[in-house]
Amino acid sequence: MCYSQNFYKNVYICTIKERIMTPKKSNFLSKMESTSNSNSSQNEISRRSFLKSSLYTTVGIGLATSGLSFTTVGCKPVVKSKRDLVLSMLDRSSPNQYIPAAFFMHFGGQYNRGQASIDRHLAYFRATDMDFVKVQYELGMPKMELQKPSDWDHVPVYGKDFFEPVLNVISGIVKEAKSEALIIPTVYSPFMCAGQIAGGRKNLLRQIDENPDAVHKAMHKVTESVMNYVQAAIEIGADGFYMSTQGLEVNGLPKEMFDKLVRPFDMEVMSHADKNCTFNILHICDYEGKYEGLSTYTTYPGKVVNTPIVLADGTPVSTQDMATLFQRPIMGGLNRLGEIAKGTLGELHAAVDLALKEAPANFILGADCTIPGNTNWETIRSVIQKAHTYRNN
Repeated sequence: MCYSQNFYKNVYICTIKERIMTPKKSNFLSKMESTSNSNSSQNEISRRSFLKSSLYTTVGIGLATSGLSFTTVGCKPVVKSKRDLVLSMLDRSSPNQYIPAAFFMHFGGQYNRGQASIDRHLAYFRATDMDFVKVQYELGMPKMELQKPSDWDHVPVYGKDFFEPVLNVISGIVKEAKSEALIIPTVYSPFMCAGQIAGGRKNLLRQIDENPDAVHKAMHKVTESVMNYVQAAIEIGADGFYMSTQGLEVNGLPKEMFDKLVRPFDMEVMSHADKNCTFNILHICDYEGKYEGLSTYTTYPGKVVNTPIVLADGTPVSTQDMATLFQRPIMGGLNRLGEIAKGTLGELHAAVDLALKEAPANFILGADCTIPGNTNWETIRSVIQKAHTYRNN
């Protein structure tokens, strides 16, 4: 009999006679099953205790559970890391049998810096069984007083030292988890960073309307700052970026202004990441508003595309249609504010089943953007493990 089981639950070792040994349950899974559902206590898992509890010893060989999964070739189990499983999804010559999954959240102020942030990212990654580590970017560019066009001349270029709080988190996660999974930091577009400098999107759009040339000149410096961050993260060991862009929403810029103030600077950053990294995700963010269409972004780099799930006129955006439009694997399927945020577990699993049923051949299950920070980690884990086994059933 052939077996294919989720590695976090069971480990099988195949002998030369192709006999399968009895699975052994991890201490970590036992702890997870008895943990309280309280969000304040359920998520506190130290890296050291997790690593110790997540080792299986079989036939005298210790195997770290994090980042590994078993698939089968004939009756022989083959160990694959999460890195391998996610990267194999990029091969569009056939559907990915294993559907990776990942959901992102902001962890809150106490987890935005230093070792606390590193520990939180890793605890979340391992507790939810997600397939790569997406590093949150929790560092805004300082607001400036911009009253007249010449004020934009004083926008500085920020070097590596400015980004050290984020880079230190990336570095710590790379050291702990790069062998297990892809490390994917977040990068906000130069346009989004300019909004931080201007004190908000509304102020930025007003400044663009009044002083487009002054803003355009400053965008070169903002982009240089973002490039400094991206290059430093690459040197630390980032495998790619979750590349977020905005600006062409119905309440955003006219297309002509978008092509002048957003697209060329997006392309500079994203093309550099695409050239130097293994795995980048293009995220078309609709946090600020909905889009009339998404075809403008088909020329943007990114191995995988994460799109909104509905357009401005209410038209649903299917993952199948997006795979056809972009000719790339798609990440998504769930509404960040839908069942995962406010539905029952049964309603959520029904939504997941539908998303997986309607998914394109090459697909990562996720949401259209960041999910609420109070979402139960065990609930997320149940969704992710459903994705992992869906095409093996």
